[in-house]
Amino acid sequence: MADQFLAEIRVFPFNFAPAGWAFCNGQLMPISQNTALFSLLGTTYGGDGKSTFALPNLQGQAPLQHGQGPGLSDRFLGESSGSSTVTLLQSEMPVHSHTLRGDLVDPADTSTPNPNASYGLSAGGTLYQASSNAQLDPAALVPAGGSLPHNNMQPYLTLHFCIALQGIFPARP
Repeated sequence: MADQFLAEIRVFPFNFAPAGWAFCNGQLMPISQNTALFSLLGTTYGGDGKSTFALPNLQGQAPLQHGQGPGLSDRFLGESSGSSTVTLLQSEMPVHSHTLRGDLVDPADTSTPNPNASYGLSAGGTLYQASSNAQLDPAALVPAGGSLPHNNMQPYLTLHFCIALQGIFPARP
């Protein structure tokens, strides 16, 4: 890893940062011990600019290039957006207009639910004690979740973003 550029970000599969690298976890760094790195990053990711500056924080984030692609929003260096959890409100959920039905005549032999299907008669049993194709309790279809946030993260692997604290100072164009 001797050929890295200073401030280069790479992905590593280790649970530790290699020598000369640091996790991109937003930590504050002293400017006095990292002047070259500070000259490249400045306070883009945080810090007071007098005695400290911050490394990028890519924990639970999906990195993307700054700038604007065709038909896309303009993105800026150091910009952060999104959330790793989301709470759905009842007003954001689609209307569920069909009813839940049970049937004493048709057997429960389908594994593919559809809007016209109903819970069927279990083999050799009398699961439902109602007439054929009876409407079940409407309270069985109420929204669930209790207004608590749910996970909103993309599929991920156990990889760590690290930034080079040592390396070749990149030439300016």
